[in-house]
Amino acid sequence: MSKKEQLVVQTSVKDESLIELRRQQIIEASVKLFKEKGFYRATTREIAKAAGFSIGTLYEYIRTKEDVLYLVCDHIYTKVMVRISEISSQSGTIEELKEAIKQYFLLIDSMVDEFTIMYQETKSLPKEAMQYVLRKELEMVSLFEKILHNCVKSGEITLSDKEIYLAANHLVVQGQSWAFRKWAFHKDFAIEDFIELQTKMFLSGILRL
Repeated sequence: MSKKEQLVVQTSVKDESLIELRRQQIIEASVKLFKEKGFYRATTREIAKAAGFSIGTLYEYIRTKEDVLYLVCDHIYTKVMVRISEISSQSGTIEELKEAIKQYFLLIDSMVDEFTIMYQETKSLPKEAMQYVLRKELEMVSLFEKILHNCVKSGEITLSDKEIYLAANHLVVQGQSWAFRKWAFHKDFAIEDFIELQTKMFLSGILRL
């Protein structure tokens, strides 16, 4: 499955723009509902009501409740891929790396509920969708790997391939920790403070300061 390929959630609707609109409504309604009730307790009828249409209309755009959770997960990774891909210019500068970290962390701050729900509930996804989500997670890591490789090529940093892979995973996890641990972090840090300190500690490691 290529990076541009998406796992298909079946729909009986042919209008692509309408599909995108309705599924965005479903995602937004589901995130609020799953946060309030949890995935298992929330019903498809409640999702339809929260989204503003009938249960019959809902089933024109999804097949199962698990499809809704898949859409939430895929929505997150699409946002990350677009945001980071827009930054990468292959310049290999530390400033580009810092900007990628900043934008990734800010995106997580704007999608705290989505990230939390994704990691709490993805175990409910069918096997194929679960494998897809895991591949998308690795693709997200690869975005930072690419930026770090460019920094090595430009001579800004010196890291082995294994160190780059570990560092890229570290960035992805540290960013997501803002979603999982915000309840603790927000007492002492605004998101800007969190980004500044995490970036400083990360750079001190890869620059071997």
